[in-house]
Parts: sequence; structure tokens; C-alpha cells
Amino acid sequence: MPRGRPRTFDLDRALDAALLLFWRHGYEGTSLAALTKAMDINVPSLYAAFGNKESLFRKALDRYIQKPASYLRKALEQPTARRVAEKAFRGAIDMVMHPGHPNGCLLVHGALATNPEANSIRKELNLRRAAAEAAVRRRFERALADGDLPNTVDAAELARYLMTVIWGMSVQAAGGARRAELQRVAQFALRSWPSQKQKRRPL
Repeated sequence: MPRGRPRTFDLDRALDAALLLFWRHGYEGTSLAALTKAMDINVPSLYAAFGNKESLFRKALDRYIQKPASYLRKALEQPTARRVAEKAFRGAIDMVMHPGHPNGCLLVHGALATNPEANSIRKELNLRRAAAEAAVRRRFERALADGDLPNTVDAAELARYLMTVIWGMSVQAAGGARRAELQRVAQFALRSWPSQKQKRRPL
């Protein structure tokens, strides 16, 4: 049986190009024509390598979480809940202020779709955001068990608070907020952070 024609493009580079396009324009705002042009491939090659547009978007989401948004996973490795929050805020600000990144957060911006056909995409993004919040909640549950947080704290509520601030900052960044403004938001959030009298660290 004859072999198929070998790919003549770099899969990683093509996926990175698709990620940037989805990040900049959202799922609905990104056409197949724009994708093939940015990825420097034709439609049959796109389908053969990545499946349809929805499948490509899911792969781009994986890439986003593994690379630009990996700051959250790294923040969860910090030794205290407050350090988790500090590093998460710093990472979120660095990501949305990076000159090579489109404005905002793909998990938020990518969900701004109105077509009923995009329901599966909205559900996927909701699941991804819920998974991020659940990971933070589990980390704060561990902090509670370790005595790092007061026992009056609800880990789920604290995780929701942290992620709401982070996603809110991404919306502000998409609207033109400057780094200093986002840093003030983070500092304000940290002033009310529950702790066992931990020493505050500057952002």
C-alpha cells in the first residue's frame, strides 16, 4: 500500500499560529481562510493534521494552557496560599501584558460567541475555566489542612475569588488597561487575603 504524502509544514508552528489567531479574534471571529493563511497550509492539510475547526480550537486551547497560561500551574506549586495568589497575579499580568500576546485571556475572550452552532465551544471553555478553578480550590484545601489558611475560609469561595480577579484583569487588559493599573488591582485583592499573619510580599 503506497504511503501518503509526507507533511511539508511544521505542526507546532502551525498550531502556534492558529492559537494566536483564535486568541486575537475568538472562535467565531476566526475563519478557515484566515487560519490556512496564518498557518501557511491548505484546507485539506488542516483537516488531515488537526481535524475540523472545532478540533483545531481544542488543540489550540491545550497549547494555550501548556504554554502562555502555564503560570497558573506554576503558581500552585508555591509553598503557601498567599504565595500562590501573588505568583498567579504576577503571571496573569505578565501574560496579558506580553507584547507578543493578543489582549486578554483566550478562555474568556474565546467564549464571546453568539451563534448557536458555537454552543459546544462555549461549553468547552466553561469546562476549562471550571477545571482551572477546581485546581486552585484543591490547592487551597491543602492549605487549610496544613493550617496555612484560617479554618473559617471556604476553599471554593477563595478559589472563585482568585480566578474572578484574574479573569477580570484579562478583560481590563483587553480594554487597554496598563500594567500599573492591573498591579494595583492585584495589590488591592491581596490586602484582603486571609492568612495566618504571613509576611506580605511585593508584587
